[in-house]
Amino acid sequence: MADTASLWPDVHVTYGWVQRAAHILNNEDQRSEAAVKRRLQGLLGAMTRHRAKAGALAPAVDHFLKVSHSYWPGLFHCYSLPDLPRTNNDLEQFFGAHRYHERRATGRKGASPAFVLRGAGPLVASAATRLRPFTGEELAPDQTQTWQELRQRLETRRQQRTQRRRFRRAPAAYLAKLEADLLQLILPP
Repeated sequence: MADTASLWPDVHVTYGWVQRAAHILNNEDQRSEAAVKRRLQGLLGAMTRHRAKAGALAPAVDHFLKVSHSYWPGLFHCYSLPDLPRTNNDLEQFFGAHRYHERRATGRKGASPAFVLRGAGPLVASAATRLRPFTGEELAPDQTQTWQELRQRLETRRQQRTQRRRFRRAPAAYLAKLEADLLQLILPP
């Protein structure tokens, strides 16, 4: 105990700063994005000015400041968008729930190739239906042309995926067929 007694004042100071930062970011008072940003900026400024009070933990304070500044541009969006998860843990839980339900529905252990093939549509649908149920009228596309363009893009992706699979299974046969098709287009009948 006596050996570490000299470290406790440094720990007490830095722990207080980290706890204050956590309190500001928890935003229990439901302050606006600008207010949270202003409060955290003030704390980071105080930490910079009083860095010497951290003693042996000053490098840790420097690291905290560096990481805070690197995350700064995207750190506060969750305060202006009510349904945006605040932490990576919340976001990971969101994606994990989608993976869990997909595995239960398909029986696959790993992620379904359909997710790559179909794009973000199933994930967006999963997220939206958690918020509230939708009626058939709400799900009908407003613009048929936009829906047809999306279907065309998805079909193109599916065809490309099929071609890649054929190439992996028999590269020589696949290339020979491509060459024959190309020659048939170039040569006269």
